[in-house]
Amino acid sequence: MKIGCPKEIKPQEFRVGMTPNAAQEAVARGHEVLIESGAGIGAGFDNDAYIAAGARIIDTAEEVFATADMIVKVKEPQAVERKMLREGQLLFTYLHLAPDPAQTHDLLESGCTAIAYETVTDANGGLPLLAPMSEVAGRLAPQVGSWTLQKANGGRGVLMGGVPGVGPAKVIVIGGGVVGTHAAKIAAGMGADVTVLDRSLPRLRYLDDVFGGHFKNQYSTAGATAELIQEADMVIGAVLIPGAAAPKLISREQLSTMKPGAALVDVAIDQGGCFETSKATTHADPVYEVDGIMHYCVANMPGAVARTSTIALGNATMPFMLSLASKGWKQACKDDAHLLAGLNVHAGKLTYEAVGTALNLDVVDPTTLLN
Repeated sequence: MKIGCPKEIKPQEFRVGMTPNAAQEAVARGHEVLIESGAGIGAGFDNDAYIAAGARIIDTAEEVFATADMIVKVKEPQAVERKMLREGQLLFTYLHLAPDPAQTHDLLESGCTAIAYETVTDANGGLPLLAPMSEVAGRLAPQVGSWTLQKANGGRGVLMGGVPGVGPAKVIVIGGGVVGTHAAKIAAGMGADVTVLDRSLPRLRYLDDVFGGHFKNQYSTAGATAELIQEADMVIGAVLIPGAAAPKLISREQLSTMKPGAALVDVAIDQGGCFETSKATTHADPVYEVDGIMHYCVANMPGAVARTSTIALGNATMPFMLSLASKGWKQACKDDAHLLAGLNVHAGKLTYEAVGTALNLDVVDPTTLLN
């Protein structure tokens, strides 16, 4: 199979969909790997690294899309890229379709088969291709939130760990999953007073058993959230409903109850955001203010640490990519129900229930497409 990896074109996106190591593994299995020239530069991989791995360097994205049987990316295809997709072509990348009707429409129109990293599952009920970037984004959230809290950036001017005689920042993390756990660990490590909210009692017990001495946890209700945000210096939104739009957990009206200059960091912005006032921003212009509250809503946070993120993502996606390339998507999905869970679009049909619910579109059972 011809596997193509174009350069990412989303603003300030420095990751790349395939590492040289992944390219080498694919070539060793008899596949042809096509890398757009310069695609890996932002992550520290030059063209020579891919050539040494056995890949072929292609001058333009147009040629990559026109030649490859499978496109491997990081971020969802942008409008200009969606026009280059064709019927029968396989797309393997993050999609986040639920809050994005334009992308969903274009993918359906293209006739391609699109498998989303974020909905591939595993035997433990986890999301193995989302987890690496959730770990990165979770660890970044307190870091960028502390920057947002600096007075020069519009924040309250509060130091995360405080100093002797001055208390630390109060940080509320909504969601105790992968993002929330990593965010809480880093925020607590910075010396902040951290409370994690979650609705799963087993998860809260786990957090208490493992991290009870480092941060607090509390059962998540609307009332608890409303009370805690009044004293918070930073709120990190880390709620995920796989494949679906994120729930809105803090309303605009509630901003008036918060401390002026407090920071909201919305890690769920890829899925529409979990604060009512959230809107996607970029690394070039990451922060905006609403009613005195600073919002950090960068939609590709892990892109800021592109080398770490690319290697972590590549480690997770490579086995699935190789399976798809070696077996074809149908056989690969027949053999692995967890990979089938990643199928969102095929030949003009939507195949993921949560996206259909979010966008009010008809959905077909993906298992009916495997015959």
